[in-house]
Amino acid sequence: MLVLGSAPSALSLQRQEYYGNPRNAFWPLLAELLGRPTGEDYAARTRMLLDARVALWDVLASAERSGSLDASIVATTAVVNDFEAFFAGHPQVRAVFFNGRTARAFWDGRVEGRQALPAGLALTTLPSTSPANAALTQAEKFAAWRQVMVAAAGGRG
Repeated sequence: MLVLGSAPSALSLQRQEYYGNPRNAFWPLLAELLGRPTGEDYAARTRMLLDARVALWDVLASAERSGSLDASIVATTAVVNDFEAFFAGHPQVRAVFFNGRTARAFWDGRVEGRQALPAGLALTTLPSTSPANAALTQAEKFAAWRQVMVAAAGGRG
């Protein structure tokens, strides 16, 4: 499966790590879902995803924005990644999970119908793990993400 964010935050870019903001729930949530300890270093977290056969990327290859909020992305500067090439190189990926509505909106507006994608690709939008998404508790985010991870594992877990 492929998990897609919108674009990296300023802190993620500075640290050169996906979900580099320690307040982002992504890594603790995935560690819990995959039965791994939280607080591991970045190399261990990326190995955790590799072991679980989870790819991680962003819908946008580049975009201008002030700060880190998705709402600050300047849509006219947004350039999407080459998903045709990604899926050609990774034909086993059959499910895409969007980390938040903004990632899904850019996919729907800039990728879907514009790039040749595999037939039958399952697309699911999950609640954003960003600390800016304060409308949901950590437990509510976990419940939503767990439901999809279980489905992706073919009902196991």
